[in-house]
Amino acid sequence: MRLHLIVLLALCGTGTTAAALSYSLRGNWSICNGNGSLELPGAVPGCVHSALFQQGLIQDSYYRFNDLNYRWISLDNWTYSKEFKFPFAISKWQKVNLILEGVDTISKILFNEVTIGETDNMFNRYSFDITNVVRDVNSIELRFQSAVLYAAQQSKAHTRYPVPPDCPPLVQKGECHVNFVRKEQCSFSWDWGPSFPTQGIWKDVRIEAYNICHLNYFTFSPIYDKSAQEWNLEIEATFDVVSSKPVGGQVIVAIPKLQTQQMYNIELQPGKRIVELFLNISKNITVETWWPHGHGNQTGYNMTILFELDGGLNIEKSAKVYFRTVELIEEPIKGSPGLSFYFKINGFPIFLKGSNWIPADSFQDRVTSELLRLLLQSVVDANMNTLRVWGGGIYEQDEFYELCDELGIMVWQDFMFACALYPTDQGFLDSVRAEVAYQIKRLKSHPSIIIWSGNNENEEALMMNWYHISFTDRPIYIKDYVTLYVKNIRELVLAGDKSRPFITSSPTNGAETVAEGWVSQNPNSNYFGDVHFYDYISDCWNWKVFPKARFASEYGYQSWPSFSTLEKVSSTEDWSFSSKFSLHRQHHEGGNKQMLYQAGLHFKLPKSTDPLRTFKDTIYLTQVMQAQCVKTETEFYRRSRSEIVDQQGHTMGALYWQLNDIWQAPSWASLADHELLCPTNYHFLSSLKEAVGLCKAQITAIISQQGDIFVFDLETSAVAPFVWLDVGSIPGRFSDNGFLMTEKTRTILFYPWEPTSKSELEQSFHVTSLTDIY
Repeated sequence: MRLHLIVLLALCGTGTTAAALSYSLRGNWSICNGNGSLELPGAVPGCVHSALFQQGLIQDSYYRFNDLNYRWISLDNWTYSKEFKFPFAISKWQKVNLILEGVDTISKILFNEVTIGETDNMFNRYSFDITNVVRDVNSIELRFQSAVLYAAQQSKAHTRYPVPPDCPPLVQKGECHVNFVRKEQCSFSWDWGPSFPTQGIWKDVRIEAYNICHLNYFTFSPIYDKSAQEWNLEIEATFDVVSSKPVGGQVIVAIPKLQTQQMYNIELQPGKRIVELFLNISKNITVETWWPHGHGNQTGYNMTILFELDGGLNIEKSAKVYFRTVELIEEPIKGSPGLSFYFKINGFPIFLKGSNWIPADSFQDRVTSELLRLLLQSVVDANMNTLRVWGGGIYEQDEFYELCDELGIMVWQDFMFACALYPTDQGFLDSVRAEVAYQIKRLKSHPSIIIWSGNNENEEALMMNWYHISFTDRPIYIKDYVTLYVKNIRELVLAGDKSRPFITSSPTNGAETVAEGWVSQNPNSNYFGDVHFYDYISDCWNWKVFPKARFASEYGYQSWPSFSTLEKVSSTEDWSFSSKFSLHRQHHEGGNKQMLYQAGLHFKLPKSTDPLRTFKDTIYLTQVMQAQCVKTETEFYRRSRSEIVDQQGHTMGALYWQLNDIWQAPSWASLADHELLCPTNYHFLSSLKEAVGLCKAQITAIISQQGDIFVFDLETSAVAPFVWLDVGSIPGRFSDNGFLMTEKTRTILFYPWEPTSKSELEQSFHVTSLTDIY
């Protein structure tokens, strides 16, 4: 057995006492299905789907129709189990806890065959006291229940009135009643994603043993005092005191680069205790603030906090502290009814430009640190400054937010509720309250997070009557809405985090929604708050169709991913736009027809006699269409920043839908083969299908290598619109792509994300332009 043992010791010389022992249970576990007919090893953190794939028992879950073929996995009840021996004398410790950072989702936990607790929330952290059941040699079991079956049971038990929607649209091939389980909502399917409601231990699991007292949690918030013109730091530490007597001592907080150190005397009574500290930064010290990308540096300061307690017990924590203020400004605008909706960072108005973030994979154990960094670096490279963490996914892992802090990416953080109404029975609310309180504590120290939002589109769903609720029944659902997002989530945010604003939904009318009783008659108004806008019928080259709103937090157009992406999850009979595979992969009703319609407004549709050539050209054309549509709409919102026309405008944010994909399928994403669609700006005087004189461009490339970078020297025989460079499955980023090539030669750089060779690139390289279709 691989040993994962951390001894947390004091750092202050002899005579000190070990604060705690932490023993990790990561690594190999045993997994079996409900009737015991299937047993296999599996990794923790991980999930059942990944374990089955790693053992060769299933194919890639994303291959062809496997989202349907493997539905049985999510409908079974799986058990994770492990036996282990402690490498230390467990009897010497007063308190022993089992810590589960993330369980997906419904489980009963047995420790040495004794039931110690249950889990019902993927987004919560669980701690169970195992002091009286732990031994030198131990067994642990997590007996999971299918989240699909659990959700159906919970819905059936809610007999007072229905809580819609029951099921997703048929085109999504998904599971039902996801709003009754606190699990990643898109795991039951979405209009861009598959249904893989898996089971497993998706985050860290460990055992903690301690004497006297233990620091359970430590968090902080920088607060700027405008009247005194100085910074303060509010620090909160949560302790479990197992001593029968009070524990006294001192706390020393130090931020060396700010020449700040302060000492406090504390006394901890037995039981669960909270210590609140207030650290003042002298106004004579210059504090460099954290700024979004493109507006300044992301300066942070190292802070240490040392608890010197009775009995020689010392506990030390360290953290990076960033100082920044954020304000959501909603105020009257001259020449326009309604209110503004924009953000000030450190007192400076910032236009939010970026995208929406969804989970990077259906199976979180496959989301590596390297993948997160590559995706987030791509955001910065594309000159974005904001991502909205959408409410149908997950609260991202710590490293995501740490990278956003480091890179200067502002985060609009939804709570995980989306496109549904939700129950408000006490058990559900208790689970939500624990989830929200935990996530606030976990995330509030990150300067990148600039706003909390209660949900995605649920105010609009309710007030625009997506679910055909009768007018007489609507007050019931409004009451539930206010109970969940205002009386519970908002209450917890206001109590737990004073450093950033909160809105109940997106889209919402902000202050106007509050004035109307927390639900607005038109939550998508151009005069208040933010809007979500989608229009696949109007000509996207005509900027007059777009709303001149205060803030556009969702908008976009679909496209297909590149052929090299699809090729890995399909077979030859799938390679046509009307194949069973293409229809199956499209989860948005009418999406394929909408793409062709929009493309046909300005481009000639492919007419090759070669079916495969037609498929590849059609895929390429949907990407060109998407890029042009998103470009036109984004430019419209940015241009509307500084103008009021017909009483509308003052747009201060544009976040297109969506940055990344979760699988290989048509979607609104701009990233697929980890490539970013970011063409150079240009303007066409007419639709290209009406252009005269375009002839087929013969484009060649000579590839050379300079260190870790590859140089593509391109040469063309004619003007080539929308030149697209493709290197197949080799991950990396071109310095430019999707460009208009009017000059005879052009040099493009390729930055690989994994080691590769010139010969591999030459074999994989393919270039396409619009003239290949014409």
